[in-house]
Amino acid sequence: MGRSISLAQSPRTDGGSVGANRFLRQITLVATLGGLLFGIDTGVISGALLYLRQDLGLSPFQEALVVTALLFPGAVSGAVLGGPLADRIGRRKTLMVCAVVLALATLGCAVAPGVGTLVAARVLLGVGVGCASVTCPVYLAEMAPAERRGRMVTINELMIVTGLFVAFSTNLILSSVIDDPQVWRYMLGIAAVPAVALFIGMLLLPDSPRWYARAGRLDEARETLVRGRNAGDVDAEFAEIRATAQAEARRENGREVLRLLRKSSATRRILWIGIALAVAQQASGGNAVTYYAPSVLAGAGWGSSASLMASVGIGVTVIVATVVGLWLLGFVPRRRMLMTGFGAMVVSHACLGVSFMLPAGLVKTYVMVAFMLCVEASMAMFVGTSSWLVLSEIFPMAIRGFAMGVAVAGLWLANSAISFLFPLVVSGVGATAIFFVFAAVNVVSLGFVARFVPETKDRPLEELEADLRDAPELADRAAEVGKQSKTGAESPV
Repeated sequence: MGRSISLAQSPRTDGGSVGANRFLRQITLVATLGGLLFGIDTGVISGALLYLRQDLGLSPFQEALVVTALLFPGAVSGAVLGGPLADRIGRRKTLMVCAVVLALATLGCAVAPGVGTLVAARVLLGVGVGCASVTCPVYLAEMAPAERRGRMVTINELMIVTGLFVAFSTNLILSSVIDDPQVWRYMLGIAAVPAVALFIGMLLLPDSPRWYARAGRLDEARETLVRGRNAGDVDAEFAEIRATAQAEARRENGREVLRLLRKSSATRRILWIGIALAVAQQASGGNAVTYYAPSVLAGAGWGSSASLMASVGIGVTVIVATVVGLWLLGFVPRRRMLMTGFGAMVVSHACLGVSFMLPAGLVKTYVMVAFMLCVEASMAMFVGTSSWLVLSEIFPMAIRGFAMGVAVAGLWLANSAISFLFPLVVSGVGATAIFFVFAAVNVVSLGFVARFVPETKDRPLEELEADLRDAPELADRAAEVGKQSKTGAESPV
């Protein structure tokens, strides 16, 4: 067991919910800096590409390579490594490692002398992004009370889209004040600031009570609960966490995660559902629009400044949509959010594809922008908020870090494949066909969610784990839970 801590000396706030709320706000603010970095580092390349082409003379293949180096092998490797690392050394220390990697890689991108060095730095940057994208949602989900888990985890999604907006806005500002083809260096270097802030902030926070309990450090698990819960809620939740950790230890009996997966068909089923949901989120095509909107608009006749300004409009739309999504999650079940989002993206992508067939002119370009906004709003309001939340909730404690890592690795693989192929397909056959393909993929994703994804709203992680592990048919359980939920009577999370 870890170090012994006297609860009398614990920094809990007697009496109150005020101290617990302050502690949870601190956790949310600091940990979601990882989401902010995620958004900045994935979004900033869209504007930088306009100048990289000019300064480094990128071919379409090199352009796709620069974009996707962050995703594959970078973010995929980071996701695969991040899950086991978070299980071994803890969520807190893993986020600190991510912050160091992100700061160094960001500076490497900014000073890169050529395409090869830039790609290498982008790969390292992707490792940090992928690792953080696994660890942040898990840390927040494990720190949050059940009734606040939805809000705390999805604020990470809000920070991701805020990072996109920051990237788009700084791209526009920098392009306006710096008349130099190498302005892309400043664009890519800006993310070093929140990376340093994430490292400093995590120095001041504890790890999650679930990880402490799994590591046998029960005193620290209870201390963390005392700091983040009302006094009357600590004992019951601590008992559940301790019982689950002990049960997992007995069930594993020293076996590794892969052996547990081989032994338990229910656990394998949950893992496959998580992977499929993560891939479906990326296959929806929302991020392809994010990455390449300025390039697509520039190809349609818009100037660089106008294209960057339109991307800022996309960033504002995504933030507003995410805030609305956070509000909806207070009383709308997760499955219904996902199904609504995938359905809306079917319609939006189909309309966007049709818009490329219109006669050239202002009407065409404004219609294109309108349906780009519809795609991004559907992704942010429904799919983005709900999918990351469900992924942080459905995996059992014994494999949570590993399973989240595998699922997010699948997410980044899908992201990298789509991002790499998108400019090549557009240059080969045009944009109309690819947006119709995205519409068809979202039809498949809608059916998958309806059949397989469980409902997780307002349920303690330990209770949810027991039900998912024991229930032979997750979809039937999800339907049952959905019927029993107090629709319309629940308070926002």
